[in-house]
Amino acid sequence: MSIDSETLVQHMNNQLSAIQPSDILAFNAEIANIPGIVRLTLGEPDFNTPEHVKDAAIQSIKNNESHYAPSNGTMALRQAAANFLAKKYDVHYDPENEVIITAGATGGIYTALSSILNPGDEVLIPTPIFPLYIAIAKLNGAVPVFMDTSKNDFVLSPEQLTQTLAAHPKAKAVVLNFPSNPTGVTYRRDDLKALADVLADKPIFVLSDEIYSELTYGDAHVSIAKYLPEQTILLNGVSKSHAMTGWRIGVMCAPKAITAQLGKIHQFTVTTTTANAQAAAAEALSNGMDDAQVMKKEYLARRDYLYEALNKLGFKSAKPEGAFYLFSKIPAGLPQDSMAFCRELAHEARVALIPGSSFGPGGEGYVRISYAASMANLETAVKRIGDYVASKQTETETN
Repeated sequence: MSIDSETLVQHMNNQLSAIQPSDILAFNAEIANIPGIVRLTLGEPDFNTPEHVKDAAIQSIKNNESHYAPSNGTMALRQAAANFLAKKYDVHYDPENEVIITAGATGGIYTALSSILNPGDEVLIPTPIFPLYIAIAKLNGAVPVFMDTSKNDFVLSPEQLTQTLAAHPKAKAVVLNFPSNPTGVTYRRDDLKALADVLADKPIFVLSDEIYSELTYGDAHVSIAKYLPEQTILLNGVSKSHAMTGWRIGVMCAPKAITAQLGKIHQFTVTTTTANAQAAAAEALSNGMDDAQVMKKEYLARRDYLYEALNKLGFKSAKPEGAFYLFSKIPAGLPQDSMAFCRELAHEARVALIPGSSFGPGGEGYVRISYAASMANLETAVKRIGDYVASKQTETETN
């Protein structure tokens, strides 16, 4: 009698039992077949990749660049990435040995956390936050330590960080993501200086995911790598800035000694990213440094419309200063369980949002709304949400 697969599952990596599939993807799939639904769920630009970037990929294919690229990425792309980061954010990396091209920022997150964490290590994670960091930490047998920022306008304060470090003095790493998914808030220069002062004398890694850096609406983006260059593993890329999510190109930078170790995990998991996608990304970062500006202008108009419109309906939000999300409090009188609310809204109003509970402590009672969607779709969504809210208020008055 042969062994069945259900039996074999019991012998798989023990850490898999600590994580669940993505709530975001699961919910998006759950409501996908509702006729006529307006989906404001996934964090993906609704713009197309710029033409000059696509042309570079086509030319790369025509040039038969179909062989393995160097594991850490082509020198052309590493140089373009280093130059982009230096010009945009005044952070400086040697493309020879301090830059790795990853399979999207996600590949960088996996490589960085897998390189840093041992089973039992603690990693400090401000929440609400994109759940990927939590899952990858657990997959490595580490213990996430959550810092709920919901009472501080979703910004990690130096005081909260200091208190958490005092309670967890052996923490191995702290994760930052700004501009933030899901809240759209970001850290200003003084915020980063204050956090850097707390961390500067401690043997702790800073994993800073700044993939939305080009979509910042107020002050220019500042990287924490400017203040903690020796401790920071910086993540960036072209997914959001150049509408290239499907090309799967991220950029990971760190000091030489750290990069040498990161490269091991990268090499034995990804080997190398796609050659013609790297050619496209090199073009994007070299000759399309400001390609995001057109998109950013449109996102800003959408943000202002959606923020004001939903505020009038009772959905209170921290005003986003970057990315393309609103993180809104569900109004009183509506279901406060965010998953229940989103399900009901999807089926009754045909509008899909992401439950705030998907983003860790501090997220329950909120919803994430992506405005990486056309203004026409946003207007339709607001009208439907308004009708839904009015109907619930009428029910309450009747009862």
